[in-house]
Amino acid sequence: MEKRQLFDCIKSKKSFLCVGLDPDIEKIPKHLLETEDPIFEFNKAIIDATLPYAIAYKPNVAFYESLGIYGWQALKKTIEYIPQEVFTIADAKRGDIGNTSNKYAEAFFKKMSFDAITLSPYMGQDSITPFLNHKDKWAILLASTSNIGALDFQELMIENSGGQKVYEKVIEISSQWGSDQNLMYVVGATRVDTLTHIRKIIPDHFLLIPGVGAQGGDLDMVCKYALNDSGGLLINSARSIIYADSTVDFAHHAGLAAAELQKKMAAAMLKYKNW
Repeated sequence: MEKRQLFDCIKSKKSFLCVGLDPDIEKIPKHLLETEDPIFEFNKAIIDATLPYAIAYKPNVAFYESLGIYGWQALKKTIEYIPQEVFTIADAKRGDIGNTSNKYAEAFFKKMSFDAITLSPYMGQDSITPFLNHKDKWAILLASTSNIGALDFQELMIENSGGQKVYEKVIEISSQWGSDQNLMYVVGATRVDTLTHIRKIIPDHFLLIPGVGAQGGDLDMVCKYALNDSGGLLINSARSIIYADSTVDFAHHAGLAAAELQKKMAAAMLKYKNW
């Protein structure tokens, strides 16, 4: 999917909601366990209920890999079920040497037809370039995450750099490997203090921001500091939507949760950009 198409979708739905499809077999409604494919049936119901409000879906691959071949089959069925005009992200956090990355890119972009994949840039340019070689596909690089362990490396000051932190250097260098047409960055919603710095480095790139909802991220603050003239935001919400209810009416409640978040996003767009 091209950047322009993604922005058109944002304006059309008045939303930049990305729904995380992270189905835990131990948490999905119990009545689904009686079906042939509980994971897919869960995802299908969530997609049907949230599609009017979501512009993207992001399955976390670990929730499928942990189930072996059965999980991979459910993931493939899920991706095939999502309409082609909706952006899809493989939250796989891959990152390896070039020939291995080539195979990862083939797996997720060709075999599974995802639009994007999350990646760790730690091994450098040759581990990312294979993903950038696929037309209209996106590499989403980990930049400033909200987990406690992020402080171990990301926030370290680089000597003789004028106060530059590691995450800022990662963004500065990696942004030269591609462009705002095929590179995005992951920034945790609880790290709003970093957004101003990040926007100075990459004013035109999209940011994938998890952590709004169950993790306590402030939607309005994120929009204030991260929205740009082409949208520039994909805000992911998983648990607060997909586990909004555990009864037979779970999908209905997921739709209500997504609608409420979309309403807040539409208000933020009007407040900060008025497209």
